[in-house]
Amino acid sequence: MRKVVVQGVGMTRFGKHLNRSLKDLTNEALQGAMLDAGVNLSGIEAAYIGNAMAGIISGQECIRGQVMLSGSGLEGIPMFNVENACASGSSAFHMAWMAVASGMYDMVLAIGAEKMNHPDRSRAFRALQGAVDVEDMERNSEKSENRDNQSLFMDYYAAEAREHMSRFGTSIETIAKIVVKNSRNGSLNSRAQYQIPQTLDAVLNSRTISDPLRLLMCSPVSDGAAAAIICSEKAAKKLTNQPIFVAGSVVLSGNASDYKGASSTERAAAKAYEIAGVQPSDIQIAEVHDAAAPGEIWAYEHLGICSPGEGGRLLESGATEIGGRIPVNPSGGLISKGHPVGATGLAQIAEVVWQLRGQAESRQIPTRPRLGITQNAGGLLHGGNAAVAINILSS
Repeated sequence: MRKVVVQGVGMTRFGKHLNRSLKDLTNEALQGAMLDAGVNLSGIEAAYIGNAMAGIISGQECIRGQVMLSGSGLEGIPMFNVENACASGSSAFHMAWMAVASGMYDMVLAIGAEKMNHPDRSRAFRALQGAVDVEDMERNSEKSENRDNQSLFMDYYAAEAREHMSRFGTSIETIAKIVVKNSRNGSLNSRAQYQIPQTLDAVLNSRTISDPLRLLMCSPVSDGAAAAIICSEKAAKKLTNQPIFVAGSVVLSGNASDYKGASSTERAAAKAYEIAGVQPSDIQIAEVHDAAAPGEIWAYEHLGICSPGEGGRLLESGATEIGGRIPVNPSGGLISKGHPVGATGLAQIAEVVWQLRGQAESRQIPTRPRLGITQNAGGLLHGGNAAVAINILSS
């Protein structure tokens, strides 16, 4: 396997873009990545495109990537549509990495985009219902009347939060402090959907979504796109003297044993650490999947950043702040940066690349990190995540 470099990244601001098309958002992220990489379109040999919801949101099925990149100048190259729930963008990145590492191509594009906002607000929530075993859901009569008005995944996060609170004594105030931290980080991120710091009282007093989750503990409905230009080490040597390497990339699916044994995130992280030849203690920055605030706490634990049950105490210690021992979600995370499903994983990649380069605006980690990890999860199956992508980057 060849060494692989993330040569360039690009990202739109995440938010509510009712007047912009999916094609428009995709093109902005593409142009940003091309400019950052210092390459032109003729060098791109293939494209891997992440999108999860266009079929239900807009009716665009089958050739989503070809349509999204139509008019970009990339027509005619191999294009691969990647749908893997909330892990679609990171799965596209993984496939792009494999294509270059294998020697099939020297330079490829990984791009993810999503438009979740629609005049009919229920469409996004109906689309999210497809990220579970729908036959099993109907058979067990789990669909309730409010599923067209909020994400069913908040019930899952709420149940996990209650379990963590019961087993380890994690308080609702500790969970709320995830939002306080990430909203403060998001206020420093010009591409974040929400850029206003939240107080602990504001989080706790926002309306209940699914006990104990409050509204501000949940990631928003978002539109946006993010992209990465990935190339071989040989190609990168002609373009930069400060390459960002893909040290490890793993995508796994959930299985029934996850319920009683290691979670899909734990299994994927262990494999990624092995590929990269590093330990959890070596990681200096992490972007994790906080679709709801408690998800960040158990990401600490499942990635091995701390021991099981210690996630709340790790947060309270200040270790995961931008100036802490292991900053987590300096971008603002999904809660503040936004969560346009197909773009989320690549936005995490972009943030880690910027941090490793020292280009992360006023949220830059003071001692520039050299090793970072992203954890992006999607879907629900067998009581856990149906898809998990772990990527480790090094400078």
